Amino acid sequence: MKILLLLITLFSISVISSQNLDGKQLLEKAIAYHDPYSNWKSFNSSFNVVMDSPNRPIRKSKIEINLPSSFFRLTVNQNENILVSTLINDKCILTFNGEKDFSDEIKKEYRLDCERASVLKDYYTYLYGLPMKLKDPGTIIDPNVQKTTIKGIKCFVLKATYEEAVGNDTWYFYFDQKTYALKQYQFYHDESKNDGEYILLEDEVVVNGIKMPKNRSWYFNSNDQFLGIDKLIIK
Repeated sequence: MKILLLLITLFSISVISSQNLDGKQLLEKAIAYHDPYSNWKSFNSSFNVVMDSPNRPIRKSKIEINLPSSFFRLTVNQNENILVSTLINDKCILTFNGEKDFSDEIKKEYRLDCERASVLKDYYTYLYGLPMKLKDPGTIIDPNVQKTTIKGIKCFVLKATYEEAVGNDTWYFYFDQKTYALKQYQFYHDESKNDGEYILLEDEVVVNGIKMPKNRSWYFNSNDQFLGIDKLIIK
């Protein structure tokens, strides 16, 4: 009888704890799942991404990130050409098929410039650094945690906004209630207009000890139109 009462008490505490989970507590649990060894701050590795979108040729990219050295390199295979963007601290190096000197026409056609390289650095480090990146300065975590179900999986919903100097989008992150694995996220530029996109995550790949989504499928919030899929590949 004492053992039964103890089990009931422990179960009750677990339920109460889950019900009272706030945003920052949820984030910590999610980070513990995805980055159990706290490797993100010292992340130094590479991975490949194949982007497959309707009415667009398949694009293959290699992403190299060394956070301690402030190093980022993106190598893209597009239309049988090789585009390389390298950022080392404030230094930017661009090459097209191995050449640093290329025409303005190529620069425009392939959007090969340092401003674009910086945007892509932020893009890849943010999306593949989730949920750890939600602890970056300027991120505002809503203390209120909601619940929903996605494809039969019960999820906690975490809302994040940003200080004006960082960004204006509103993000929602969906974590499995049992494992705290990230299952989906979505963003709005203006939530009242139902704009922006949502991204479904499927399967996981371990990179540098961090669990990252293997497949990311993108859709418009407004009409559920499929935009494409990113497939993470380790070689």
